[in-house]
Amino acid sequence: MVYNELLMQFQADILGVPVIRPEVAETTSLGAAYSAGLAVGFWDNLEDLRSNWQVGKTWDPKMEEGERERLYQSWLRAVARTFDWVE
Repeated sequence: MVYNELLMQFQADILGVPVIRPEVAETTSLGAAYSAGLAVGFWDNLEDLRSNWQVGKTWDPKMEEGERERLYQSWLRAVARTFDWVE
């Protein structure tokens, strides 16, 4: 999903904050590898790992606050309609 440009921009717009994709998008696998490397002493500390992290791309919010609020209220109504859907 992190390579879906439309989705990443939409998240930035709806959240009203920048969305950052790291250079290495497979962060779950990378985290497991980093944990293992720390456990066996391949890396000395977390600072060694932080120096490997780089920004791949950033999406800045472009949506106006009024539009963001309107969409959020519509989403809340849609969620409320699902209450008691299944018994």
